[in-house]
Amino acid sequence: MQAAPVRATAIPSFTDALRAVESVLMSSGQRTARRNAWTSVLEDRRRAKDRVEAQRVLERTLTETVIARS
Repeated sequence: MQAAPVRATAIPSFTDALRAVESVLMSSGQRTARRNAWTSVLEDRRRAKDRVEAQRVLERTLTETVIARS
């Protein structure tokens, strides 16, 4: 029984396939703009998460301070 032949090239990932389609459908400037927009979305999400965490810390600190003064 013979072993199956080994592939010399890796199967592209889903992301690689999407980028290939993107390169065919969009010009370079459009790709850059889309990637910049997505980076901004991710950064906005990170900042929102940080704001929520900071608010929780402030509320917890305020509650502990009020309880300590009681």
